[in-house]
Amino acid sequence: MLEHLKHIINRQQGYVELRFHEHQSNAITSQKGRIDQASSNLQQGVGVRVLENGAWGFSSTSQLETQHIQKAIDIAREAAIELSKSRKHKSLGLQNVKLSQQHYIDASYRELLDLPFEEKINQVIRSEHELQSRSKKIHTAKVQYSEIFEHKIIVTSDGAACSRKLVRPEFKATAFAGQGENQLVAGKGVGVTGGWRCLFDHQSCIHLIEKTAKEAIDLLKAKHVEGGRKTVILSPSLVGLLCHEAIGHTVEADFVQAGSIANGKLGQDIASPLITLCDSGIPPYSGGPGGYLPFDDEGVDCQTTTIIDKGKLNAYLHDRESAKVFGVAPKGNARAWHYSDEPLIRMTNTYLLPGDQNLEDMIASTPNGLFITGAGNGQADATGEFMFGASSAYEIIDGKIGKMFKEVTLAGIAFDVLKTVDAVSKDFEWDLGAGYCGKGQPAKVDAGGPYLRCQLNVGGR
Repeated sequence: MLEHLKHIINRQQGYVELRFHEHQSNAITSQKGRIDQASSNLQQGVGVRVLENGAWGFSSTSQLETQHIQKAIDIAREAAIELSKSRKHKSLGLQNVKLSQQHYIDASYRELLDLPFEEKINQVIRSEHELQSRSKKIHTAKVQYSEIFEHKIIVTSDGAACSRKLVRPEFKATAFAGQGENQLVAGKGVGVTGGWRCLFDHQSCIHLIEKTAKEAIDLLKAKHVEGGRKTVILSPSLVGLLCHEAIGHTVEADFVQAGSIANGKLGQDIASPLITLCDSGIPPYSGGPGGYLPFDDEGVDCQTTTIIDKGKLNAYLHDRESAKVFGVAPKGNARAWHYSDEPLIRMTNTYLLPGDQNLEDMIASTPNGLFITGAGNGQADATGEFMFGASSAYEIIDGKIGKMFKEVTLAGIAFDVLKTVDAVSKDFEWDLGAGYCGKGQPAKVDAGGPYLRCQLNVGGR
């Protein structure tokens, strides 16, 4: 297919981008002692982008023969020409950069593809049974396993010719527990880029069933926290959620150009000097992060972007077009979910660098506060204002962990919260690899970091 696409693109004029994508997803769900779902889906095709007269045209086809791909190119070119006639602000073009020639195959791709589906089903059934049997107070247990096999080939008229095969499995456990009218849900999940062993050896997956059951039972006895502004220690899952939702989106260059809070703040102090925040498709920390990416969907090799450097806003995330506008080098943040989607500026793996403190010392030096774990859902906007949920938290009194609270809400403005950080632990964990980031289309990402002590607003019931 690579040579096929190269042959087609060599006959084109101007900028043309061809992206072959084969996307296979499998999913298994076990609940109440039976398999509720076992599904498989396969999509493949070629997405086409053309830049003509300062405007983009896009088309796609599921038919891979030369004539069908050429027809898609022609349709995309016609769309670009028509759009350029009415567009006031035209594209400045694409930033020049050495484009990828990589041919990357994850060693786990074939291994997981060859692993019998029956073995995967049996693992899900065993895990669901184990979770259900942990307590009579768990009236329903649900375990889900899913996997995405991704094969992409990117060829562009200005030199990209690269391919990759990645696999991204996920494992989730949910316990529905109750005691009288007191009913609640506890859940944990992990997602990686890698194989079966990588998934189940992941730090967040070890003892996942045991931790899910224990949290469900403990939460039945927990009360709601009293609201107010508090000193908190955030777990890596919540640090990752904060970095991704409340900061990462504000520094995506398309949002910056639209007026996000990060616009015009390069070089300014926006956080504590203890904060260094990065995004990278190939981060230095192991563990098979869920957003691992050797190159992006424009054929740009992934590198590390230091977004915040010791408290100063240092960089935005770019595709080739926005990089041209800002006069910087793109580092691999253009991503598309399916062949029929256009690439957008997206995060990959967003993370806070560890500090130099022990978690135990951070807790011991906190006279009064909360230790917050169990990231839930949340939302943030272009101002950096956020509201997140956390399934559980523990009081800290005189430097010691106390009673547990449930269903905690966290709120604030991300850059203001980061200015209050006074302690960052030595630990590092990826903990946002399960699920998807949404920005018009899904994307597999990851986020994480160390434990963090800061000030923010906490809500209870």
